[in-house]
Amino acid sequence: MSRHLLLPLSAALLLSLAPAQAAQSQAATETVAGPVANTRYTEAYARLVARDTYFWGWPLANIYNRRLTFKDLPHPGLMGGIVPVAPLNRLSMLSDYIEPQERLVACPNQDVVYGAGSIGLDISPVVIQVPDFGSRFWVYQVVDLRSDSFADIGKMYGTKPGFYLLVGPNWKGKVPAGITKVFRAKTNTGFVIPRVFMDDTPEDRKAIQSVIAGVDMYPLSMYDGKMKHTDWASQPHFPAQDSGTGGETQWVSPDKFFDELPALLNDAPPLPGEAARYATMRALVAAAQQDPALKAAMIDEAKKTEAELVKPLLQFQSYGLPLPYNWTTESNGAAFGTDYFMRTAVARSNIFVNKPNETKYFYQALDVKGQRLNGAGKYTVTFPAGQLPPVKGFWSLTLYNEDHFFAPNDIKRYSLGTKNKDLHKNADGSLTIYVQADAPTDPARRANWLPAPKDENFSLYVRAYWPEAAVTGGQWTPPPVEPAQ
Repeated sequence: MSRHLLLPLSAALLLSLAPAQAAQSQAATETVAGPVANTRYTEAYARLVARDTYFWGWPLANIYNRRLTFKDLPHPGLMGGIVPVAPLNRLSMLSDYIEPQERLVACPNQDVVYGAGSIGLDISPVVIQVPDFGSRFWVYQVVDLRSDSFADIGKMYGTKPGFYLLVGPNWKGKVPAGITKVFRAKTNTGFVIPRVFMDDTPEDRKAIQSVIAGVDMYPLSMYDGKMKHTDWASQPHFPAQDSGTGGETQWVSPDKFFDELPALLNDAPPLPGEAARYATMRALVAAAQQDPALKAAMIDEAKKTEAELVKPLLQFQSYGLPLPYNWTTESNGAAFGTDYFMRTAVARSNIFVNKPNETKYFYQALDVKGQRLNGAGKYTVTFPAGQLPPVKGFWSLTLYNEDHFFAPNDIKRYSLGTKNKDLHKNADGSLTIYVQADAPTDPARRANWLPAPKDENFSLYVRAYWPEAAVTGGQWTPPPVEPAQ
C-alpha cells in the first residue's frame, strides 16, 4: 500500500499538488491586510471609517498644512511683525516673548524666546545649529508628522554646541565632516521649535540677543562647517493673517481632508500594527474618487467629527489623566505612538508639547469645587513653602482665555514664575498667586497678580521645564485653585 494512503486525506492531497499549486493554496488561506480592492461600500460604512480616519489623521493634517502654507516664503521673517515663519527647511526666531495677538499655535509660552520652522526631509536633510547657551536653559523640540519627537537636543541632554543633522527615513547620503550627530525621522514632514529661557528683565532681554543669533536651521546644501549668525530682531515682516475666529488658525479642513489623506499616508508609513488601518483608509479614498456621493457623505461625516469629537478637546476638562484638585496632565507628550485619542486631544488643545522629561504640563479649567474658572470670580493658587514645582529648568503658571490664547490686559502679564524676580512670598514662605480680573487692592499683592479676562471663562496651565523626578513620578502636583474669600 502506498504510504500516501496512510496520511489524512488533506495531507495526501497537498503532497500530490505541484509546488506552485501548493503555494497558491497556502496564499489563498492567508489573512488579507485590509479590504479587498474594488469592494463596494455602503454610505453608513463609509461614514464609520471616515469618522475614525478624520480623528486619526487630524494631527497629521495640522502639521502637513503648516508645511504647505509657508513652504514658498522667500526667506525667514515675522508674520504681522510678531510670529516667526520661514520657508521649508528654514526657521525664524523671535527676539523677545511672543505677543498676545499670535494665533498660529495655541497655548503660547511667555517664558521663552521661540523659534519655528517646518521641515521637509524628502527635499533635503536639515542642519540644526546649536550655539553656546552657557548656563541658560534651552531645548529644541523636533517632531515628525505625528507630532512625536525624534531628536533629543537640549540642556537636559547635555547637548554640546555644534551642528546636528536631521534626515528622512530613506536617506542614505554621506554625513559631512563637522556634524556631531544624526537624527533620523520616521516621516519626511515635521516641525522644529527652539525654546530659550529669558528672565523678564531689560538686562536679560539684551543679554540673550547674542546667544540666539547662533540658533539656525537650513538645508544641508547651505552647510559649510561655519556657525551662521543672524540678528533676529531685524527680520523682514510679512502681512498678518487673521484666524477669522479669535482662536487658532484652522489648519485642518473637513472639506479638503480626504484629498490630503493620500499625501499624509505616504509621508508617514504605518507603525507596527497599522497596516490594516492604512489599507482600509486607502480603499476608502479610492472608493470616494469613483463615487462623488460617497465622498460628499464622508466630508459631511468629517464635519460632524470636527464638531462632535475634535472641538470639545480644546477644553482641558475633556481629557487627560486626572490629578488632585481637578488638575489633569498627560504622560506621553511627543511620544504618542498609537495613542490616537491623546495625540488628537493634545493637538487640538495645545499642539507641540515637549516630551515629559523635557517639560511636564498640568492643565486646569475648574476651581477646587469643580466650577468653571471665570473672570467674574477671584481665585488664589498657593504653593506651600518648599513646594514650588521641582525643576532643573524653570516653572510658570500661565493664564489663557477660552480659546487658549493670552487674554490682553493693561499690564501685559500672562504668566508668573521663575522669570519673575519680584514675586512676594508670604510670611510662612509660601507663594500665593492672585488670579482675578481687577488688580488686588493691596499694592503688596500686585507683583503676584495674574490678570484674568473679565466675566469670561479661562484656563490655567503649569509648565515644569526639565522636571525633577518628583514631578515626572507624580509625587508633586499643583495646589488647588481656591475661590477667594
